[in-house]
Amino acid sequence: MKVAAGDWFARERVDEVIWRLWEPFVDRFARCNIWFVRGRDRALLVDTGLGVASLREAARDLFEQSTVALATHYHFDHTGSLHEFTERLAHNAGVPYLATPGAIGGALRRDAFPPAALEMYLAAGYEVPADLLDAWPEPAFDPSAYEVQSCTPTRVLDDGDIVDLGDRAFEVMHLPGHSPDSIGLYDAASGTLFSGDAVYDGPLLDGSRDSDVDAYVATMERLRALPVEVVHGGHEPSFGRDRLVELCDAYIARVGSR
Repeated sequence: MKVAAGDWFARERVDEVIWRLWEPFVDRFARCNIWFVRGRDRALLVDTGLGVASLREAARDLFEQSTVALATHYHFDHTGSLHEFTERLAHNAGVPYLATPGAIGGALRRDAFPPAALEMYLAAGYEVPADLLDAWPEPAFDPSAYEVQSCTPTRVLDDGDIVDLGDRAFEVMHLPGHSPDSIGLYDAASGTLFSGDAVYDGPLLDGSRDSDVDAYVATMERLRALPVEVVHGGHEPSFGRDRLVELCDAYIARVGSR
């Protein structure tokens, strides 16, 4: 496998205070959106990628301001670099996974996933390649040794909690279904929602051992009623309220037809 030519992380500025970062050498299946929000008093980092290269070092210029890192849920593609940050936020239901070595799971090769999990990914519409990385972050990198480093959140969140950056505040929304600890962050003043994997414009996954379809339907009904302007998901491009309603309705209809 070749070594990555260029920076492991790419970034783009979304608006005056929001940046999106991602890992371009990671296959779409496991490439999550990493959102950075600059506030007056501190910054917020929503999800942290796979952790195969140091996010904190790669975006050192962004993290000059005091930064709190938040996990929208515990899955491996969203929490790889969470341990690199001093302030770490996560929902209560994710704490046992995040704090227990080896509990998160995850893999960088198709043949390392449990057969049932791989079948679920393929049935949902993902193409899972033999290697999830197109390149390695460094010559000595060993994908077979990949494991998310465990860490304990420094603040445990629940529905209705507030993450305050000084000049803007996000309400924590518990959005279970994809996973028991899935949360979103909603800024009512701007109509901005960071939704994690509760909803994004791509194949949604509800067949994991920790998924709950009934809870997912309730989450979709809750999101459908939210007066959002823009949704920044855990994967795929951002979208507006009309598309959110379409995605919620499509999921509810699909589940109802099973």
